Amino acid sequence: MTGKRGGLEPMARKLVLCALLGSILVILWSCEGTGPKPNAVAPTPTVTSDPTEAQLLAELGKKWENPQAHYELARVYHKAQNWNNAEWYYSNALGFDPANRAAQAGQVKLFIDRGETAKAEQYANGYILQAARASVRETLRLGWEFKQLNLDDYTLRCFRQALDAEPTSFEANKQIGFFYSEKNDTAKAKQYLLRSFELNPRQPEVAGALGKLGVVVELPPEPPEQVPAKPK
Repeated sequence: MTGKRGGLEPMARKLVLCALLGSILVILWSCEGTGPKPNAVAPTPTVTSDPTEAQLLAELGKKWENPQAHYELARVYHKAQNWNNAEWYYSNALGFDPANRAAQAGQVKLFIDRGETAKAEQYANGYILQAARASVRETLRLGWEFKQLNLDDYTLRCFRQALDAEPTSFEANKQIGFFYSEKNDTAKAKQYLLRSFELNPRQPEVAGALGKLGVVVELPPEPPEQVPAKPK
């Protein structure tokens, strides 16, 4: 019996090694099938869409005092011309965040779309005054939100309000310049963009806009990199 056992051990070892090798190959083949392949094209990233009504209602179910969710839901209803719901959620957004400039502009646009121009004017005046009391930056923010909704009159009023409050604001001059540039009013666009560039010449986007208008300006050279002194 001892002799037979000694004779079978090498054969058994070979069988075990073959089985192990076979298992390893199966695992490698499986990984090759599911893992990344050389030179494989990466999948196109999924484009996230606007949140749906159901998603936003679920968000509000978790946290009702979420001004952004109220605002986004107002936009959903606004697009669907569900005026009452849109007004309700715009009001909620502003109740939780009175300085939400996007919700303010959206509410004014809602009144206009609903044919309530006098109400739109009343609310717009109040919001422009509120932003002006806060800062030039907030006034420009409100103007930018009006601009996204193509409310040109209110956009320009905000930008001019900001410029009147701070005539040396390069940002206010820039925004008015871009506004007139989009309206193809070349003379006024040049006037305000040049003034903005004079106040702050480190504005590549303003230099580019001026170049398109036929005005060549030069950006100042970048300051030399400061090399830290070696410790003594």
